[in-house]
Amino acid sequence: MSTSLSGPGPATQDPGREPVGSGLPRPSRTARHHAPITATGLLVKVILLGLTAGIAIWAAFPLVEAEKWIGLAVLAATTAGLFYLYLTRRHIPAKYLVPGTLFLIAFQVVPVLYTASTAFTNFGDGHRGTKDEAVVAIQTASVKQVPGSAEYALSIATKGDPATGPLVFLVSDPATGVVSAGDGGGLRQLDAGQVTVAPGGRVTAAEGYTVLNFGQASARSQEITDLVVPTSGGALRSAGLSRAYEGKAVRAYDAGCDCIRDTETGRTWTADEETGAFVAADGERLAQGWKVTVGLKNFSRVLTDPAISGPFFGTLLWNFAFAIGSTGGTFLLGMFIALALHSPRMRGTNLYRVLLILPYAMPSFAMLLVWRDMFNTDFGLINNLFGIGVDWFGQEWSARIAVILVQLWLGYPYMFLVATGALQAIPKELTEATSVDGASPWQSFRSVTLPLLLVALSPLLIASFAYNFNNFNAIYLTTEGGPFPADNPTAGATDLLITYTYRLAFGAQGAQFGLAAAVSIFIFTIVAVVSAVSFRRTRKQEEVYS
Repeated sequence: MSTSLSGPGPATQDPGREPVGSGLPRPSRTARHHAPITATGLLVKVILLGLTAGIAIWAAFPLVEAEKWIGLAVLAATTAGLFYLYLTRRHIPAKYLVPGTLFLIAFQVVPVLYTASTAFTNFGDGHRGTKDEAVVAIQTASVKQVPGSAEYALSIATKGDPATGPLVFLVSDPATGVVSAGDGGGLRQLDAGQVTVAPGGRVTAAEGYTVLNFGQASARSQEITDLVVPTSGGALRSAGLSRAYEGKAVRAYDAGCDCIRDTETGRTWTADEETGAFVAADGERLAQGWKVTVGLKNFSRVLTDPAISGPFFGTLLWNFAFAIGSTGGTFLLGMFIALALHSPRMRGTNLYRVLLILPYAMPSFAMLLVWRDMFNTDFGLINNLFGIGVDWFGQEWSARIAVILVQLWLGYPYMFLVATGALQAIPKELTEATSVDGASPWQSFRSVTLPLLLVALSPLLIASFAYNFNNFNAIYLTTEGGPFPADNPTAGATDLLITYTYRLAFGAQGAQFGLAAAVSIFIFTIVAVVSAVSFRRTRKQEEVYS
């Protein structure tokens, strides 16, 4: 006997509707789509938003002081946007995406853009500030004591640590008794109640400053001698550790000719706005210049200046050889070891694997220093073990072979690990099928195993190539780029472009940040092009074996 129902049964009821007659109140749309906020979640949100507001306020004061109104507007808009996003129940995906995006912009996009913008300037030693700052630096550096110069009782002080804090001159005017504090930014008068002055006018204590004793001041005597405090009548310099004088600037800026004049010799240096320097008629340049935009000059110097293009292209060729040799060598060695341990006839594989990955577990910077000593000509393990006397780091090709051998030892465990994982993912049926068809082990490896390994490991090989192309530690901690030719101490036989760039930016001949940034753009372009071409070939290979 069948029974007919007038309404749909439980199995056919619309899942999007509430059961009729359930007796439970129907939840609101907001309650159905948003989970309630717990007390812990609310506390975390309050703490994070409080930190965001604190960081924004902390960053706003320097922007206001420097009158960077666009930056201040961006800061305010970003902070307001974050508060709106996390104080509302909308835009759930954005709540997860925005933090990562902000960190990406702050730590990746902004540094890249700043590097790119620096590449179009002459930024470096002697060209760091504005033209006005350069004029002040030139004038204050030329201050000399002249007859009738005012003299002051001097105390040396710091703001903070006596050994490392910024130096300050505490001077007492013998005529008025007024005490002032002076640094590179100028003199500032101190309130009489903030200082203690001994007989003779020397300051023994000052609120907010640490007065140095004779021993502490002697340890920083060169810094004291170099410190120049600008004043309205010239500049203040030290005469020993207890006296200071207000000298006159020998060189002064003349706005009429836009030049620097030397009052003693009559020599003139005219401003060159294209290079950001004061240049004399015979081509002599003053050391202090200013930052200007130079367009593509840094890039053209890399390609056309014989002093730079020669080392650059030679270093580029070795850079490719090092990256390919390091990546290819570690891959081949790691793969063959993985194949050997992957064989079912191999015993004790777990022990071998532990021993083989030890180089990967060691700190690379420490191992690089150990290998540097092992290649030492006189007491190194390599020469003593084989009874040879090779000057490994003193000759061009032996130094290059040495650094590649070190990279081979450091890098093969990584390739061994990833190759082992890739081999275990290859179905055994494929290799067994080739054996049934009569293929030799080599033919099976070449036709099946190797192509499938390359499909799986190609992205890792590309990443390893990019890493080795910029492997600063591998060179700097072993050879420091050497050996260097006698006629060029800036580019060594084992230098990579990254170490060559580092030497340009921070070398003893003076920092050239603009030129170094241009070389960095070249490095980025080369690695990007190689990676893009390699990934494109990898995709084609995946299509063939998919």
